[in-house]
Amino acid sequence: MSELEKLPQTVGPEGGVSPNPAVASVERRAFGLPGVPAVLLWLAMAAATVVALATTPLLGVLLGILTFLGLIGFFVVQPNQAKVLTLFGRYVGTERRNGFYWTNPFTVRKNVSLRIRNFNSERLKVNDQMGNPIEIAAVIVWRVVDTARAVFDVEDYQGFVAIQAETALRHLAAQYPYDEYEGQSFSLRGNPEEVAEALGRELAARLRHAGVEVLEARLSHLAYAPEIAGAMLQRQQASAIIAARQQIVQGAVGMVQMALQQLSEQDIVQLDEERKAQMVSNLLVVLTSERGTQPVVNAGSLY
Repeated sequence: MSELEKLPQTVGPEGGVSPNPAVASVERRAFGLPGVPAVLLWLAMAAATVVALATTPLLGVLLGILTFLGLIGFFVVQPNQAKVLTLFGRYVGTERRNGFYWTNPFTVRKNVSLRIRNFNSERLKVNDQMGNPIEIAAVIVWRVVDTARAVFDVEDYQGFVAIQAETALRHLAAQYPYDEYEGQSFSLRGNPEEVAEALGRELAARLRHAGVEVLEARLSHLAYAPEIAGAMLQRQQASAIIAARQQIVQGAVGMVQMALQQLSEQDIVQLDEERKAQMVSNLLVVLTSERGTQPVVNAGSLY
């Protein structure tokens, strides 16, 4: 088998095999001794160093170097913090347990916060699905769940979160219209829960490469761009007026139909088609008028 065939392989987009892919880091537990027993051992070594310096200076110097190196191996892990340990450029593990520990003094230890964080995106000016310019922003609640990926798989996981959040927000805005006047599909303004779920799913897919979990994602700002805000406000007002008029007309027609039906069933008065049409016209004017109408009482004959 050749050296190329021994490399890790993965299936490419065309179904072929691509050698040596970028393998994602996997978090594992680091080696660490409890700090208190290690301190007692270090004190015993320090005492032995003092005695050796008085009797055998060369041995005392060697013990002194070991004692100094042992002191460097102590570290503390705060609540909701983690220590990522590397030894000569190789990842050796992560210590998540809170407390005082001792490990190999030659390891490099990096702090990674596991606390929940908020990210407030800037107001972005983008185009919605209909091409209308809008302003949009979001609040994202996230935390690190895989320290190895957060430290080694991306250059800067906090900057990665910021850039991917902006990218996901722009993509989301292009998938939905700002408002759906016909009510046949989702919109950014009319379906905030569905939009938040879609944003959360896209962010989770984008940020898993950095070992980041998205706890919540919601829009914090949504508005038309200033250059079209006035025109869109007039459109919204016109749509509201039309919807209200439709409801008023439907109610008025139902009331007129009910009045004619009851007059006919109770045999109160017999009206020909012309008088029915006149009555319908008068009732519709009364019921659909924006202002109160003034009735005219006919004191003479109907005909």
